[in-house]
Amino acid sequence: MAITRPYAGDSTGTGFGYQSGLHVLALSRTATRGWIRAGSVLMPCALGRGGRSWRKREGDGATPSGTWLARQVLYRADRSPRPRTGLSTRPLRPDDGWCDAVADRNYNRHVRHPYPASAERLWRSDGVYDVIIVLDHNTRPRVRGAGSAIFIHLARQNFTPTEGCIALARRDLMLLLSRMGPRTRISID
Repeated sequence: MAITRPYAGDSTGTGFGYQSGLHVLALSRTATRGWIRAGSVLMPCALGRGGRSWRKREGDGATPSGTWLARQVLYRADRSPRPRTGLSTRPLRPDDGWCDAVADRNYNRHVRHPYPASAERLWRSDGVYDVIIVLDHNTRPRVRGAGSAIFIHLARQNFTPTEGCIALARRDLMLLLSRMGPRTRISID
């Protein structure tokens, strides 16, 4: 079970809200675990198997450094109720995918399966994509090979590394969602 702790550096006690930023912290550039600081709260998270990188490349397993906006929440309606959030939401369908084929015209975009090029399936049996926050990494402009499918999603047991996403315990992800809106910034240093 994840432990959500108050952040000692916040003396206001005001917590966080829709417009506050989230900050991803880790001990080193290669760390595969870290913390998300949201106002006065610290939440443990899993990071990419390649640590964090300012030069994200497709397949490197790194979580991209930078500041990103949350664009949309996708969720499995058969496993979870609609998340309470200020972000737009959409239930996932069994044919939902995300294109990771660098040469494809839909690279780093939502697609439907069957898809003729390589595309990750979003409808998964392992539960990590039961709730997904889609980040605006590599969207405008879209640069081929600069990374695709960067999400905040549910963590595996023991917070094992992701393929480049950020992963949280369900309780923590739902708490974040309840206080996020379209202008919430996610900073990854």
